[in-house]
Amino acid sequence: MGFSPSTTIADSAAPRRETGTALVLALLSFGHYFIDLYSAALSALQPRLAETMGLSLTQAGMLGGMLVFSSSVCQPAYGYLADRFHSRMFTVLAPGVAGVFISALGLAPSFGWLLLLVFLGGAGVASFHPQASAWATKGVDSSRGTWMAIFISAGTMGMACGPTYFSWLPQWLGMERLYWAGVPGVLCSILLWFTLGRGPTVSPTSPEPTLEEMQASRKERFDLAPLRAVWKPLLLLFLCVFIRSIVQVTYTQLLPLYLNKERQWSISKATLTLSLYLAFGALGGFVGGRLTDRIGGRRVIMISMIGSVPFLLGFFAFTGLPSILCLLGGGLVLLFTIPVNVVMAQDLVPGQTGTVSALMMGFAWGTSGLIFVPLTGLLSDLWTMHTVLAALGLFPLLGFVFARMLPETHRA
Repeated sequence: MGFSPSTTIADSAAPRRETGTALVLALLSFGHYFIDLYSAALSALQPRLAETMGLSLTQAGMLGGMLVFSSSVCQPAYGYLADRFHSRMFTVLAPGVAGVFISALGLAPSFGWLLLLVFLGGAGVASFHPQASAWATKGVDSSRGTWMAIFISAGTMGMACGPTYFSWLPQWLGMERLYWAGVPGVLCSILLWFTLGRGPTVSPTSPEPTLEEMQASRKERFDLAPLRAVWKPLLLLFLCVFIRSIVQVTYTQLLPLYLNKERQWSISKATLTLSLYLAFGALGGFVGGRLTDRIGGRRVIMISMIGSVPFLLGFFAFTGLPSILCLLGGGLVLLFTIPVNVVMAQDLVPGQTGTVSALMMGFAWGTSGLIFVPLTGLLSDLWTMHTVLAALGLFPLLGFVFARMLPETHRA
């Protein structure tokens, strides 16, 4: 179990069958929940930071942009490093790093320190996703969509709980004691250290690795050639994720503001609505993974893209309960594709699973947010948020076109 010469190969190589066990999936999902809990903290903390530190709207926007850059856009870099060095520390230390630095925002003496802490906390978020998503289905030969759906839905639930957690805790402890919010992340890292950090325990029934496998694990390095070989379907997959992320990221960032400013809802009601929207998205990810195992990824993406549009438009067309039900239905159907795209990308490039997972998750999410969140704000000043957000609800139609061009996939 230690770092002895006899276990060096087992520890440096990517996990084999043992990472396909329910226990490892549960551990990774547990970590994913807390990672995304911390990634959702800033939106809840910004009003308090603006009040206590006198931040301008421009500075608040800079903080949000720094988090998107550090936690999402940089994920392919961590995916590359994870594929190259195979160190479990990318996964093990991430919840603690994210928790410590994000929860230290209440102690920042200046705006410059806020930027630094957000960047470092976001680095923990970015470090976790590529490697953990690759390991979530490692060694699983069937029902991979379901396994990935469980992992991703855990993160989406963490993101749904984040705004409430970081709204309630400062009210109870005060911003100066917000650092206590980092305790769950540190405990999560300790748990992962003792269960994942010392290398996998090979089951007695698992075959011993062959000499060729051990040599391959030593020589395995990042290689651009497999990516080039499947560039067309990989690009189509990325475009589908990018389009879905335009809607998801923009709604996640601006929905409370829209409901408060243009529908005159209270902040607490608007925040609760966002949490429900994200929770239904988590359920949608699980449903999408199950459907992938039955009908294939391409069909699920097509159903998600075309099926989410009526719900999203209904949210803006109606008021009251029918409007909310349409929003929840839109979040449910739209996020069918989160596990689907990752699994399909990993199947296309099995030797670079960390890199392609990062492309399909953080990089697509981050680039869409960097472009379309500010653009939506700008266009909303010219028209209204209602008009612009409703127009974004049509974007999945373009995703449906790209999904039709994907190759047929077998059932997972």
